[in-house]
Amino acid sequence: MLLRPIHALALLLSALPLSAQTLTFTHVNVIDTVTGNIATDRTVVVNGNRIAKIAPSRKLSHPTGRIIDARGKYLIPGLWDMHTHVYYGKTAAQGTDLILPLFIANGVTGIRDMGSDLDKIVQARNEAAAHRLTAPRLWVSGPMLNGPGETYAGSIATTNATDAVKVVDTLLRHGADFIKIQSDMPRDAYFAAVTETKRLGKTFVGHVPDAVSASESVAAGQLSFEHLIGIFEASSPDEPTYLKSSYAKGTKKPGMFLATYDAAREAAIIRQLADHHVWQCPTLFWESGQWLADEVHYADDPDLAYAPASWTTAWPGFAKTLAHTMDTDPAPVREQFVTHELGIVRRLHAAGVPFLAGTDTPAGIDLIPGASLHRELERFVDAGFTPLQVLQTATLNPAVFLNRRADLGTVEQGKLADLLLLEANPLVDIRNTRKIAAVVADGQFYGTAELASLREQLKTWAAHK
Repeated sequence: MLLRPIHALALLLSALPLSAQTLTFTHVNVIDTVTGNIATDRTVVVNGNRIAKIAPSRKLSHPTGRIIDARGKYLIPGLWDMHTHVYYGKTAAQGTDLILPLFIANGVTGIRDMGSDLDKIVQARNEAAAHRLTAPRLWVSGPMLNGPGETYAGSIATTNATDAVKVVDTLLRHGADFIKIQSDMPRDAYFAAVTETKRLGKTFVGHVPDAVSASESVAAGQLSFEHLIGIFEASSPDEPTYLKSSYAKGTKKPGMFLATYDAAREAAIIRQLADHHVWQCPTLFWESGQWLADEVHYADDPDLAYAPASWTTAWPGFAKTLAHTMDTDPAPVREQFVTHELGIVRRLHAAGVPFLAGTDTPAGIDLIPGASLHRELERFVDAGFTPLQVLQTATLNPAVFLNRRADLGTVEQGKLADLLLLEANPLVDIRNTRKIAAVVADGQFYGTAELASLREQLKTWAAHK
């Protein structure tokens, strides 16, 4: 497969931070993302891409390397967005020069990419790891597996079991880390893909397909559900009918789920999800914008400066398409359903079902890469999570999900230096994750000056696209 050269601007941006250096944060408050405890007045030393030492500042009185006075500031692990599409459809052209560096500019040092051109996303993963690209860590699926009737960008059609096995083999052989499932995948193709993926020692995640029940996906070993799909259907006595319906064709709608909602059935599927530890990535900010597309006032978004005109001019048409397919219920019904989704998340969380923060950026309306993750965190607060629990969805939980607790998820000696320095305590107000003083991405430091320069360059780039 041919690999596309990295763009010139991306190479320029990658020269901004300094790598392979010693960084010393002095007098910083270190937040424990497991317990919520705060170790005050600490000195944190980073050598290369690892945290070399953490100690009370009085015991490390002679800091070395680049010294960052972090007095009054808070250090947490870098954030993860666990549902992204960097090289997807018409926005793929901005993947390298805009989308990836926007994550860094917003303190997102890791992403799970859930549907992109395989060549481009694998190349970006490799270039980022080699520090030749301003980008977060990437864990990637390549194209999504879908059915023959859908033409989503960043997807591959599977007609039957034989097709599905071939696609799984091809994707994993060419560098995909996992397999992503889409809604229109046929039953036999889904179960064949599942069997082949597990045979090759990899995981599969994504939508619960229209033709498969949530219970069947749980039993099959699907590691994560996206957008709460499958749970709505399982919470209704009409689930058998829904297995013959489709979101894309507009035959499954919020009003239907609300009208037939059965709390006992919901409780049953929640118990299964909890018992099997099936992760949920509900993309709550996107869900609200999807069902209430006619209510999204994106012109007021201060982050709109990072969105090219090619994006913003497409959003009204996308909203109109939703209004003629998925969003045909009256606005009060859709508003009720958005509230209902928060309730589902609250009940899942109370039952011990684990959660990941993800946004679907930039594949919807006003989902600015990086910035949208902070808005997603606020939606978890709306669902009843404490600020610590919210923070865990974007730090500790991704590390557990990826089986990378030895390297990621907490600020500890020996771990990878993916760090976010904040001006204020996010455990007091989750919106403080936006108050970024510095970012460390795999040991590369972006201080106030570097971040300001990066953001200005991205605004300028976006303004010309």
